[in-house]
Amino acid sequence: MAAAPVCLIMFAALCVILLLLNRPEVRRLSGAEEYVNEERSKLGPLSRGEKNTIIAFAAAISLWVLPGVAALIFGDESTVYSFLYARLDEGTVAIIGAALLFLIPISWSERRFTMNWNEAVRIDWGTIVLFGSGIALGTLLSDTGLAEILGKGIADALGVTSLLAVSAVAALIAILISETTSNTASATVVVPIVIPIAAAAGLDPVIPAFCAIFGASFGFMMPVSTPQNAIVYGSGMIPITKMVRSGVVFDIIGIILVVSLVPVMARLVGLV
Repeated sequence: MAAAPVCLIMFAALCVILLLLNRPEVRRLSGAEEYVNEERSKLGPLSRGEKNTIIAFAAAISLWVLPGVAALIFGDESTVYSFLYARLDEGTVAIIGAALLFLIPISWSERRFTMNWNEAVRIDWGTIVLFGSGIALGTLLSDTGLAEILGKGIADALGVTSLLAVSAVAALIAILISETTSNTASATVVVPIVIPIAAAAGLDPVIPAFCAIFGASFGFMMPVSTPQNAIVYGSGMIPITKMVRSGVVFDIIGIILVVSLVPVMARLVGLV
């Protein structure tokens, strides 16, 4: 409820900005619908490999949410939750899901599996390494204390004391860090910085923390900022200059929307 208005307005803004900054050469691709329908008809029913991929994906999703489900049922202080949380972290589950593709057979008699290494080497590993590097950079920013120094330095330099100013600084710091790391890593780094800044100013830290969380998802300039950016950049069809030009406008509008709407929605849904 708190996020929906921000997301809807930002989506509309993104559509308008993308069309204004990157005007399409034609308004409509003739024959596109017919081409898509023709290609879809060629696919036929799901193959055994595609079914196996669905199984591996479903297994990964189930294992990712299992600790959370256990916390809801048994409580986050229970032995069951502690056991699952300690063993099913995001990285471990991702490796399990990927490994299943090499283990689930398409034809056991022929020793053919859903994926083999000859197929795996054709994956766009460069984009994956790029995104993984962003997560590693975010972890280093947190572990070395550099992120905290940067955040407090910005807050001290600006001399923020009001809720609006602290929220704006929180969103700004999150967006800036999100441009060089993944949005998940940015939120992990920024929120622990924002809370003591708000507390030192005598403010309720909930709204600044929410602004930081939203801001961490509003880094649109660089390929490493979000998985979506990495996928688009990995296609080789979008130059980084065009991504930066559009992304900086998105970031500015994102800060304005987050700072203006998040405090209102947080109060309406009873978060504060």
